[in-house]
Amino acid sequence: MKRLTAVCAVLLMLLCAVSLCAFAEEGPGKITAQSAILMDQATGKVLYEKDAHRKMYPASVTKIMSLLLFVEAIEDGDLKLTDTVEAKTEAVQKGGSQIWLKEGETMTVDELLRATAIGSANDACAALAAAISGSEASFVKQMNLRAKSLGMHDTHFENCTGLDDDCDNHLTTAYDIALMSRALLSHDMIRDYTTVWMDSLRDGKTQLVNTNKLVRFYAGTTGLKTGTTTKAGCCISASAERNGLHLISVVLHAPSGNDRFSDAKVMLDWGFTNFESVVPSIDGAALQPVPVRHGIAAQVAVEVDAMQPLLLKKGEKEKLRTEITLAEDLFAPVEQGQIVGEVTVSLGKEQLSSCPVRAKEAVRALKLGDVLLQMLDALRTRR
Repeated sequence: MKRLTAVCAVLLMLLCAVSLCAFAEEGPGKITAQSAILMDQATGKVLYEKDAHRKMYPASVTKIMSLLLFVEAIEDGDLKLTDTVEAKTEAVQKGGSQIWLKEGETMTVDELLRATAIGSANDACAALAAAISGSEASFVKQMNLRAKSLGMHDTHFENCTGLDDDCDNHLTTAYDIALMSRALLSHDMIRDYTTVWMDSLRDGKTQLVNTNKLVRFYAGTTGLKTGTTTKAGCCISASAERNGLHLISVVLHAPSGNDRFSDAKVMLDWGFTNFESVVPSIDGAALQPVPVRHGIAAQVAVEVDAMQPLLLKKGEKEKLRTEITLAEDLFAPVEQGQIVGEVTVSLGKEQLSSCPVRAKEAVRALKLGDVLLQMLDALRTRR
């Protein structure tokens, strides 16, 4: 009987171990939202998804695309943070979350960005949209064009805010939201806005509190945007970075506000527990100079482009294999930056990445005068 009990205990332990392994492979567990996805920001690799290509209303998560166009306009020099924007009728009449702009009131681009990113203010977002494109309708055309350029094939925007009372086709997917979130997060300046918990406008008279509670309560949060309407339910695109790993967790149509934050945290926690971002290391001693024929120098030093980070499951880092292949020799002239070899990184039989090895400097071909000088130097040496 004791032996049977011991055997049962061992079997139970094995079953638990198997179920835990299966859990790690399958994903983070129960997600309450109708649609969700977890994506690596650096590589775009999908780590987990639940009905991620289902078209749904995104509510104010829409503003991620608006913010992307705002940031791009600033970085392109079309807008400055210190520029002033006058609120027009179209912006003032926006409902939902707002900072109660009055027609003719002016604010700086920086102030309107803060109102949009932190407080999810629809009037501020519409005011900036009109400042860039002349009207919200023109701006929305830009939004849809930018969506296509990002590969957001299941997305159609009808406004810049996500208000959907009068919309039938303002739709996107969790996957597409992750794509535009990646694009926005590639601009470092957005973190100056999306990571702020509380702020104020109008000399402290208007308070801004971030609608994304993760900014305050989840370590490493970098953003990004919440949204709530009757049609959309409770939504969020949440991003966080730890130890060089930057993850995007999108939740659409969760049952409640707390559920959306919980779903986002569950996916992020699972991602940080099971994956890591690794920059492959290169043995500098293996980067030997490459011989050069008929050149002013007999060899040329080489260097490698910056290696891109790899997304790996925890424990795979030690199994990486890096190989360096260099040309046996080169014929002058050799141009600076000329590709002379390759670094490949593999895991088992799968090649994960490659990176060119380049000539560190130029080596010109020998001329007759160079040959004569070399002969004279050789004669002097013999004497």
